[in-house]
Amino acid sequence: MAVYAIGDVQGCFDELLALFEAIRFSTKHDHVWFTGDLVNRGTQSLEVLRFVKDLGDRAVAVLGNHDLHLLAVAAGAAKLRPKDSFMDVLEAPDRDRLLAWLRRQALLHHDAKLGYTMIHAGLPPQWDLATARACAAEVEQVLRGADPLAFFQQMYGAQPTRWRDDLASWDRWRFITNAFTRLRYCEADGSLALAYKGAQGGQPAGQLPWFDVADRRSANLNILFGHWSTLGRYEGRGVTCLDTGCVWGAALTALRLDDRHWFSVSCEGACEPGED
Repeated sequence: MAVYAIGDVQGCFDELLALFEAIRFSTKHDHVWFTGDLVNRGTQSLEVLRFVKDLGDRAVAVLGNHDLHLLAVAAGAAKLRPKDSFMDVLEAPDRDRLLAWLRRQALLHHDAKLGYTMIHAGLPPQWDLATARACAAEVEQVLRGADPLAFFQQMYGAQPTRWRDDLASWDRWRFITNAFTRLRYCEADGSLALAYKGAQGGQPAGQLPWFDVADRRSANLNILFGHWSTLGRYEGRGVTCLDTGCVWGAALTALRLDDRHWFSVSCEGACEPGED
């Protein structure tokens, strides 16, 4: 049995099939983790959702910002953006089953036996594993509730930027969601800095990749994440980035967690490099 982690697919179904062939994935013996953003920007979001859902308990997926945006649009809480490419999901006869499945996915997956924690984007430096898991569970409970519409209506926005234990209601849940699904950089004081999306070296003065902030309380973890195509394949202090920009014509990448062996397939691309 092998466990693989795969970076952001974003509707690139043909490349996903090619990667599964490259890793010789066994649906009887192997497991696969997805770092989120299964949908959008690519042209085959529907096929990707159906494929991953049909893997059943062989697959684990965490929610990314594009996944949440799809759910918000489907709920009537947000409008389609010009570059959104998930109308195939919204118009599918099985859309309700697919969206219900997507809404049940987690924001954080932790496997103590393997020694890995998977998220889509980042963790604020103030959070240890226990805090991160508790915060993820809070938002997951709201998402899986009978009526998540209010959450989706309040989800968008960049405030607040600084974590406090006494944050409450929408401010608290928006911060948690932004951390798990949008974070790349922090200010030196640990505040979220969400505007700049590019590669290291071009960020505003004083900003650091979230994983380089001093005294990060999750530094003892092995964290897998995606979301950051301009960072690409990256291995640093307790962190591994798996988003290698498939949707803009680079590669779709898998890491076999058992022995940290990498696999990649080239991608045709569906949008301009570096687009969020």
